[in-house]
Amino acid sequence: MILLSHPTGNSNVRAAALGLLEKNILSGFRTSIATFPGDFLYRVGGLGPLAELRRRSFDIKLKAKTRMTPWKELGRIASLKSGLRKFVEHEKGIFCVDTVYQALDKKVARELGTAKKSGTKAVYSYEDGSLFSFLQAKKIGLKCFYDLPIGYWRSARFLLEMEKERWPEWASTITSFKDSQAKLQRKDEEINLADKIFVASSFTAKTLQDYPGALPPVQVIPYGFPATAKQREYTFGKSSRKLKLLFVGGLSQRKGIADLFSVAKELKSFVELTVIGGKVAANCDTLDKELRLHNYIPYLPNNEILKLMWQSDLFVFPSLFEGFGLVITEAMSQGTPVITTDRTAGPDLINNGENGWIIEAGSTISLKRAIENILTTPRLLEEAGKAARESASQRPWKVYGRELAEALHSQLF
Repeated sequence: MILLSHPTGNSNVRAAALGLLEKNILSGFRTSIATFPGDFLYRVGGLGPLAELRRRSFDIKLKAKTRMTPWKELGRIASLKSGLRKFVEHEKGIFCVDTVYQALDKKVARELGTAKKSGTKAVYSYEDGSLFSFLQAKKIGLKCFYDLPIGYWRSARFLLEMEKERWPEWASTITSFKDSQAKLQRKDEEINLADKIFVASSFTAKTLQDYPGALPPVQVIPYGFPATAKQREYTFGKSSRKLKLLFVGGLSQRKGIADLFSVAKELKSFVELTVIGGKVAANCDTLDKELRLHNYIPYLPNNEILKLMWQSDLFVFPSLFEGFGLVITEAMSQGTPVITTDRTAGPDLINNGENGWIIEAGSTISLKRAIENILTTPRLLEEAGKAARESASQRPWKVYGRELAEALHSQLF
């Protein structure tokens, strides 16, 4: 039996929890805030200011296994909505992300002794939220399973340092260099304590080769796709309109936005770019200048993003360091073909030229050529878009949950 913990419970965590439950190996699920259809928190989440509660909803089948540690996360949400930024300051604020993760991690650590007596054999937790529970697990003889959602930090620093030299005017948008040495040491200690590491892409697994110690076994299990959308028409090339490009993600050069803007400028007579995402740097004049040239939407709810993906011709995600890239699977589920790089989950999901396109990370030349190829051969959009939708239909989220549960079961029994 496995105790699963994660502070926010995103799509992959939901699928993992259900997979473990259906395999009958979930001893408990721990998170900060969880609502379930029909309960009080879910109902009050229907009120505008409390909509965040409904975004934390889980399958009702998980309710009996779920316990919450909500106060730090509630403080974080309230601080963000109130504009009290000092309370969520990176690593320092009393309600910062690190505090939220560590509060849950410490709570899990305190209950492991009791959990073991009830049959728990292992704990499964995520980067930045595993150290205390892993230390306690080792003391009492429980196994430690570690989930690394994004690539290893040493690899990130090496690859993104080059971006600061290539695009110095975008350097302020690369925020991963803000982590303190103490936080980085905690990340390494979590890996050191793990009995096995699970990642969602081959790229993430590759980055772990930069870990300086003895690396535990690593297994790649790609995430699943959202439900596929209805069939669509592919109209580009049947009129004189421009090619509709879409990007969704944090506005950081980690996501390759400088490359995207550069290519969009060169092809401005032929493409129309829409950008959705929040600014990760408060004062980047270069970013502000570029956004004025395109359709910019700071925020949309997920259902509206999916709708816009369905209406777009091509999704472009030129990320330079990505553990997976859920927007890739979201676009593909809408029948929208994707151009992405070899530093995302793209190579695990896309057969280049069939259901999308893989380009070299950090290469504006490769990105431009891929778009130009579509401009000159519009039928490729329909061929790749239909194939992308078919790929999505073959791997719903429940497949990820089942594969993860089977992998974990084999580790325990």
